[in-house]
Amino acid sequence: MRRICDFFGVEEHEILLPYNQFQRLIQVRPEATPSKVSELPETDHMKQMGKAGNTELDKYQGYYFEYHISMACPSKLLRMLVCIERQGDKVYYKRTERFKESQHERVCHGVYLGMAHFLTDRIFMVDYESLTGHEISQTILFPTFKNRVSRLSGLKLGVSGSGERMPCAARVVYEYLGQSVNIMKALRLCGLYDMDTPEIEDSIKKAVKNNIDPHEMHFRARH
Repeated sequence: MRRICDFFGVEEHEILLPYNQFQRLIQVRPEATPSKVSELPETDHMKQMGKAGNTELDKYQGYYFEYHISMACPSKLLRMLVCIERQGDKVYYKRTERFKESQHERVCHGVYLGMAHFLTDRIFMVDYESLTGHEISQTILFPTFKNRVSRLSGLKLGVSGSGERMPCAARVVYEYLGQSVNIMKALRLCGLYDMDTPEIEDSIKKAVKNNIDPHEMHFRARH
């Protein structure tokens, strides 16, 4: 009875009224109009974010290697594959994580899906981990003012994949690979690396170190 009343928008005592009385009650009552998606507060916010400077992101489309100190394994450097692309009037991206902590462990994957926005000379990226839904992360990058995209640097904020799920901030570098790549070969190069590995350039390793100078009051990106 309660479910029937909820469906038709009436009270239990009303549905038990004599037919004529119930009919008059329903006739004078205003019709319930279903809520429109556009009436939800977050809808307008998402529309505004979707308009945020996406034309400026066109030259940043393509594939990147992302580098940062691993939040789950702080002694290691993590390399991920990122694809930024336009779909309609919005710019989306996909970050693919592939690593194993030791030779005896199986390979783990993480796929992060998100949207990118260009706001006042900064690139804002917000994504979520699509396989588990356990994490939302944000990355803010400096754009390049050169015609050719090479590297982008900034900060990222997320949660470590370890059991403690510690909120962490880390410096990050995006290395541009091109408009198209051999995805399988690129993914095979992704994973955890020792900080002294010769496979990653010293300039990248230096750029992602999370040291802080004594005079600094905040953890800052390195341009």
